[in-house]
Amino acid sequence: MRLRTLLVLSWLLFCVGCAPTRPSPQAGSATDPVILVSIDGFRPDYLDRGQTPTLRALAAEGVRAKAMKPSFPSLTFPNHYTLVTGLYPDHHGIVNNRFVDPATGRRFVYNNAKTTVDADWWGGEPIWVGAEKQGVRTATMFWPGSESAIAGVRPSHWLPFNGKMMPRARVDQLLAWMDQPESGRARFYTLYFEQVDHAAHEDGPDAPSVNAALREVDTAIARLVAGLKQRGEFDRVNLVVVSDHGGTAISKERTIFIEDLVPKDDAVAVNLGVLAGFNPRRGRTADVEAKLLRPHDHMRCWRKSDVPARLHYGTNPRIPALICLADDGWQISTREYLASREKFSRGDHGYDNDDPNMRALFIAHGPAFRRGLVVPEFDNVDVYPLLAHLLGIRPARNDGDFSVVAPMLRNARR
Repeated sequence: MRLRTLLVLSWLLFCVGCAPTRPSPQAGSATDPVILVSIDGFRPDYLDRGQTPTLRALAAEGVRAKAMKPSFPSLTFPNHYTLVTGLYPDHHGIVNNRFVDPATGRRFVYNNAKTTVDADWWGGEPIWVGAEKQGVRTATMFWPGSESAIAGVRPSHWLPFNGKMMPRARVDQLLAWMDQPESGRARFYTLYFEQVDHAAHEDGPDAPSVNAALREVDTAIARLVAGLKQRGEFDRVNLVVVSDHGGTAISKERTIFIEDLVPKDDAVAVNLGVLAGFNPRRGRTADVEAKLLRPHDHMRCWRKSDVPARLHYGTNPRIPALICLADDGWQISTREYLASREKFSRGDHGYDNDDPNMRALFIAHGPAFRRGLVVPEFDNVDVYPLLAHLLGIRPARNDGDFSVVAPMLRNARR
């Protein structure tokens, strides 16, 4: 039986309680570099489009999962932070791309550097913090959370996010970090590419622009592979390529207007979109619940305490009192908000993580991994104990299960 979240008495806002993972054995080699690459929004079926020969070759020569299941909600910041902490969003505190902390009234906004740099938002211990504490240098390229001094620790090398920095330049920076003298060289690296996700949002997942973005990112990864080979590092680098979620097509015609159900003055809308959150105003709770918790076409709503257990979501104080989840391809909005948007996105994510369209990518290649192996779908919380094993560090408390990923490895006790 897989070890998952245990019942706890209380959650701390900034270091949320979580289930301890079973101990991971130490890596066979404590010197092989590890590179974690995220391609935001890359659905696993994108590999079959014929646009990514480098990724397909890495998958064929290493380990590929049929799919990786994102954590709920299937959004960028919650899942990127889950990948590097092994904690569900409910436990690490990044519960959405945008949310409000009820203790302070402050709002977290994923694309606002003034909030993302604040360590108070980020719970748990990301892999680069644990590694640095244990004497392993790290270097991060734009990974969510890496710009903040979490627990007072930053990666040895990092850059603030710059969307104008082209994929090839990001690869060149990582290779430059690897070229540093041995005494200052990192052993754990991250790369982040958002181009596929941006194209899918703007034009929909089946648009030609998504194929162009796939080619651009694959070319960057080919550049990384070539750079590693040139340096004699390719055969000793453990490369893990993931995505945070998938994506699906949406349209204005598939919109649930919340004002048709609940008057604006009865509840505060903390979030709108695929996953909407509401806090009833004083004295209006019973009325708002009666209107939202009844059955709806294309939408399900719950009290936060009643969210299905399989979603591992609902105990964190940052989650609104009532949450509503749209069906695949639908969104929850207001007419006022919809009218205010200059351009409507044709693709989105954040849906139920059981939705096949939300599935994520997982590929692993390197000396630690078996060759030509396809593994069943697994949860993305299990990536963190895998990374800790590869680095030979002691993992922090997490929701992952090393025994799930151990069969990928050439030499690992289960």
